[in-house]
Amino acid sequence: MKKFIDILLLICSLGYFLLLCMIPTSWQNSQFPFGVGEPLPALVLPGQNAKEIADAFYKAGIVTNPLELRGWMARLGIDRTLKTGMYMIKKGTSWEVAQQLKEAVPSQEKVTIVPGSDLFSIKNAFPDMTEDEVSTLLQNTAIFPLDLQPLLPLAPETRVAFLLPDTYYVPEKKLEYVLKAGFTLWWKHFDTKIQNLSPHELLETAILASLVEREAKIDEERPLIAGIIKNRVAKNMPLQVDATIVYAWKREGENLSRVLFKHLEVDSPYNTYKKLGLPPTAICIPSIASWEAALKPAQTEYLYYVAGKDGQHFFATTYQGHLLNIRKIRGAQH
Repeated sequence: MKKFIDILLLICSLGYFLLLCMIPTSWQNSQFPFGVGEPLPALVLPGQNAKEIADAFYKAGIVTNPLELRGWMARLGIDRTLKTGMYMIKKGTSWEVAQQLKEAVPSQEKVTIVPGSDLFSIKNAFPDMTEDEVSTLLQNTAIFPLDLQPLLPLAPETRVAFLLPDTYYVPEKKLEYVLKAGFTLWWKHFDTKIQNLSPHELLETAILASLVEREAKIDEERPLIAGIIKNRVAKNMPLQVDATIVYAWKREGENLSRVLFKHLEVDSPYNTYKKLGLPPTAICIPSIASWEAALKPAQTEYLYYVAGKDGQHFFATTYQGHLLNIRKIRGAQH
């Protein structure tokens, strides 16, 4: 008799479970609310996988078994479809939390990071923060992916270069959320490509990528320009990169629309007309194409380049060839 009752209870339990699976979740939520207590916040960032998302809900105190939550997310088909943003979810079993997630709509703010942005434009996008607060946040190593932390340069102006330019949907327009998302995506894209670099080599690569970003307009030319900069450094030639002059004046509070001869006299470590080698920090946030170029510069004998009216560059191995290119460009413009 006892065995019969046990079998009957098992059949009833399975039937109840199958019935719940067949009933729309929205109706279930209205009739049988999942979870207990007040909803708790949990953040899902761009680029996070199912394990990282489940861990986030565990750390938020919403679920006690993140591995089990991952299983239920997979069964419900939401392990790869959750949108980024802030979720308000009640504490409960892994199944209850997964059911809530299936219907939940996160709160989101849209923030776009444009290639070529710098520390100053980031600050302007978040006017509620002071320059010191932005720098302090960037000096907080904990906001970077764990494996990237030992390789990080010290200067905030270079650390910001590890943001991946993209559009991010975050729970609120808060710089910390954008930075965490941007650094995470950068690491996912480049982790295997920088694994053999020392911290100093990564610093130089970040600086080179930022110079390429500001100098090149055409993706195919980026490796060529990266190679020329490396060639000039190797030959102890001044880089003479106008973008560094613009950045030097920007640090002094003046935005240049055009570099004139008088601007080349600026007393700054970023003045690559007077100082040899790379500037001390990155000067902007590089695009993926600029990072790729800096990691794999073209191997050429070129030492000079000059931009035409349409942004396309002309390259030369000698100064005489460079002057000839300049005359060609000026002749085409008249």
